[in-house]
Amino acid sequence: MSEPLLSIRDLKTYFISKDTEVHAVDGIDIDVLKGQIVCIVGESGSGKSMTSLSIMRLVPKPRGKIISGEIVLDGINLLELSENQMTEVRGNEISMIFQEPMTALNPVLTIGDQITEVLLRHRKMNRKDALARAIEMLKFVGVPRADQIVREYPHQLSGGLRQRVMIAMAMVCEPKLLIADEPTTALDVTIQAQVLDLMRKMRSDFGTAIILITHDLGVVADMADHVVVMYAGQVVESANADDLFEEPKHPYTKALLQSIPSIEKDLDVLYSIPGTVPDAAAFPVGCRFAERCPVAQESCSQRMPTLREISTNHFVRCDLL
Repeated sequence: MSEPLLSIRDLKTYFISKDTEVHAVDGIDIDVLKGQIVCIVGESGSGKSMTSLSIMRLVPKPRGKIISGEIVLDGINLLELSENQMTEVRGNEISMIFQEPMTALNPVLTIGDQITEVLLRHRKMNRKDALARAIEMLKFVGVPRADQIVREYPHQLSGGLRQRVMIAMAMVCEPKLLIADEPTTALDVTIQAQVLDLMRKMRSDFGTAIILITHDLGVVADMADHVVVMYAGQVVESANADDLFEEPKHPYTKALLQSIPSIEKDLDVLYSIPGTVPDAAAFPVGCRFAERCPVAQESCSQRMPTLREISTNHFVRCDLL
């Protein structure tokens, strides 16, 4: 296997206050190859978004802190960079599409101003050339009348157009890695399909690697080369997409897949995973899924299982396998 573009090792991101220590991300390992689409899935509170913010080094301060680990992008450990050096990486080497474009876009700046800002900083273009590049990128992502929209403000655009603007802004410097944090959550199914097609086109045209964070397993099945399943701040299963959907191993992964509605199932009763994700300020000693797991044994609550490779490139955190 070729060297990964991004390699995360034993990453721990905690939120520390006087009385509590919240383990939002608690020792994860993730690899992303060049041009690969890696989907990170899991329930709310599993640590997906905090993983993406850790990669970008945008963990909310002062309480949020990356405690330990490595985030190596193309041979450079991002955690060893100064803030000024990291500013040069963001938007240039790594870009991020945030979950809600209406709050991510600046309401008092035009679309053109927001896209050209990235080019003026990282590509040292003059304003005229930067605006021309912004219009070109808007056309690439399928924005109609792009030469007019660069003069408009976010509130004048629909949700689908705002999301396309976010993608154009993220891709205008052709980064090596794009992080998309639930980019289709607020969109209807037609626009969602268009956005996903656009992300495939970016991978095809620019060779961009993509980390796609989502709770929608239908999107995962459609998009992913590799899937990382997170639960309670940890990776519980990691495998090639085909392997994971054909032979899921971890009880949590099986439960997630079982919860997908299907016309082949009895729709009178929809399956849901009993219980809730444990409090990140007081994780149990043993397996963090044990209390909700249908096959758990007494030993599961006494010892933390390790993430181990059970077949080629298929890793599972469960001692019962």
